[in-house]
Amino acid sequence: MKRIALVTGANKGLGFETARQLGEKGIKVLMASRNKERGQHAVEKLKAEGLDVELVQLEATNDADIEALKQYIESAYGKLDILVNNAGIMHNDEPLGVNTSESISAETLQHTFDVNFFSVVRLTQALLPLLKKSEAGRIINLSSILGSNTVQSDTSSPYYGVKPFAYNASKAALNSFTVHLAASLEGTSIKVNSAHPGWVKTDLGTEGAPMEVVDGAKTSVSLSLSEETDFSGKFIHMGEEVAW
Repeated sequence: MKRIALVTGANKGLGFETARQLGEKGIKVLMASRNKERGQHAVEKLKAEGLDVELVQLEATNDADIEALKQYIESAYGKLDILVNNAGIMHNDEPLGVNTSESISAETLQHTFDVNFFSVVRLTQALLPLLKKSEAGRIINLSSILGSNTVQSDTSSPYYGVKPFAYNASKAALNSFTVHLAASLEGTSIKVNSAHPGWVKTDLGTEGAPMEVVDGAKTSVSLSLSEETDFSGKFIHMGEEVAW
């Protein structure tokens, strides 16, 4: 049976390209999208390329959507091999060049964590029973080098001045989830890792980013493949470890 992957936020950007590259590996990809119309358009584009993809609707902060998705995957496929927690946000009131720790509103902080952290934990926990049915389950949490406290505290780092607090803190929390879940699943067939895609030309990364989307997706895809990933609890960018 084909490997089954779920990619969240798959209607555009890194999620879309990750779905494409996984599909090119012969993997069946469930493309999760909050917006059904945009999701369907993305699915049709990849189907036109001959890839085995399917739209699943998911508002990641909605528990009912998570439960419905779990039940659908269980009834249709009986297992899940790959979970790419790609969906994430950065609020417009967090300029990249500004340290927002003194000014960030509780509402922005809460919403950022709801999407980038809490929903990822809930979705992953819900799908773990299906991942445990895989011969080689893989969980990839899309993080960012901005979530590295080592990098953020290094005054010589080129990222030292990039301190959107809500975003960075949510990715640091996501990294902590990776470490803890990997330890909890030690001895199973499931590997859990964080991915830093790089600074990529996406809606979030802007056109000023140096990396193309096709390259930004490569880390997540590599971590999804059992033949390329026999480690767990790591923070990876293009095959190299990133400091926590």
